[in-house]
Amino acid sequence: MVGFFIFLKISQGLSMYFTRRLVFLLWIFCSQAMAAPDFPQRILFVGNSYFYYNNSLHNHLRGFVEATPKHKSHPLAYKSATIGGSSLDHHPIEWLTAPGQIGVKEPFEWVVLAGNSADALKDATRQKFSETVRQHHKVIQSRGGKTALYMTHAYVAPHKQASPENMAKIVDMFNAVGREVGAKVIPVGLAFEMSYKRRPDLRLHDEYDGSHPSLAGTYLAAAVVYATLYEATPVGSAYNYNGKLPAEVCQYLQQVAWDVVSAQR
Repeated sequence: MVGFFIFLKISQGLSMYFTRRLVFLLWIFCSQAMAAPDFPQRILFVGNSYFYYNNSLHNHLRGFVEATPKHKSHPLAYKSATIGGSSLDHHPIEWLTAPGQIGVKEPFEWVVLAGNSADALKDATRQKFSETVRQHHKVIQSRGGKTALYMTHAYVAPHKQASPENMAKIVDMFNAVGREVGAKVIPVGLAFEMSYKRRPDLRLHDEYDGSHPSLAGTYLAAAVVYATLYEATPVGSAYNYNGKLPAEVCQYLQQVAWDVVSAQR
């Protein structure tokens, strides 16, 4: 009988030990999970030709993510809905974001919205863009997603609307509506501006129109999107679009992207 009580006592002690151990391990796991930044796997890009130039922005974002060893095993579902020369209101956001509608069964975690490249330059188009963002944001939120605004780059020569004043107008428009609806602004335009100040020789626009991005411009934009949505530095990434960009250029653009995104936090 004495042996039974001794056994019972030991069993209770072991049970308490393992219970405490389990609680401790669960606490560590939960703490790490809460501390870890979100890793978005389902992202929808809604925009125009700036997105689909140079094999499409979303494919370059995938390149950055898949070049990061700790992210390689994550399945990614990126979609891009683009209309050349379009305004944001041309896109049927309710249809695009409906789960399963365009091949992604679960809701998009992020929806990246881009307006027409000239929206910020006139009051009427600026107001229309802001109004559309408000409407689209409500739909995105209702589907459980988050809204990100793709701050476009400014025109440069030989574009007929190129002007030193344009970037300030673009920044003001995106930041204003971003603050209003609580959307995250992806500062691509500011990254282009910073790069031209540091290295005016590195062309980020196509030379023939001063509007659309060159391959280097799309690479920089993807690095900014990566740094913004994944809250991680692109600096040191091995991604170089299959060797089509020199390593030195990639490293430079990665640093510009991180400097701009870090400054916006």
